[in-house]
Amino acid sequence: MFEKKTLQLLQLFYRETERVRLFGLADLPPLALEQQQQMNLWLETKRNFELSEISEQYWIKTCSAGYITELRLHADGTLDEYTLFNRLHTTGYWELVDGVIEIEIYKEENTYRCAVFANRYSNIHSAIEYKNGELHSYLKLAQTRPIKF
Repeated sequence: MFEKKTLQLLQLFYRETERVRLFGLADLPPLALEQQQQMNLWLETKRNFELSEISEQYWIKTCSAGYITELRLHADGTLDEYTLFNRLHTTGYWELVDGVIEIEIYKEENTYRCAVFANRYSNIHSAIEYKNGELHSYLKLAQTRPIKF
């Protein structure tokens, strides 16, 4: 069986290259022989995150439905999220696992989880989000630069 990261990458590959609806991890179709080279080229556009580039800066998170938030990942593994305009505050946790940022956010009775994969050529990264364990949304996270005084 494939490891979790491999399945998540395949899930993201289908969404970013085929522009198809999201597939759940259990519903991923097998990669066709002719898609393997395309997948290898796509994988070259991804990289692992480094711990030093993640915390103490602001991120902008948006989903395919247009919901936009500001995210702050703290060095202690906690996070704060605010809706961009009305400043609704939520909290959660993050950790770096095998070069991927694993995020969990709590909003009222809901739990949101995603794995953020780094883009090699820009500071706009990708994730597939789950709400209460169910496939929910395709995300983009824009990494901002820290302000230096």
